Amino acid sequence: MPKKNYTGEVISDKMQKTVVVAVTRLTQHPLYKKTIKKVVKFKAHDEEGTSKKGDIVSITESRPLSKDKRWRVLDVVRRGSE
Repeated sequence: MPKKNYTGEVISDKMQKTVVVAVTRLTQHPLYKKTIKKVVKFKAHDEEGTSKKGDIVSITESRPLSKDKRWRVLDVVRRGSE
């Protein structure tokens, strides 16, 4: 089974070797058909500490690294403005 990959924005880089990535997806309401924006936050392992707040990064599934961390940062897609 292939691992899941997502792209999202780094919203926090205050922890050591860990970043919080917000993944946004658009979905349609089942009854009213209005487009709804859903945001899910993932804690991802960033070994080198290269990603900063505001960056767009690509993350992939991994084995559990801590209580909340189950994702790894693959690469920085785009640098943020901060």
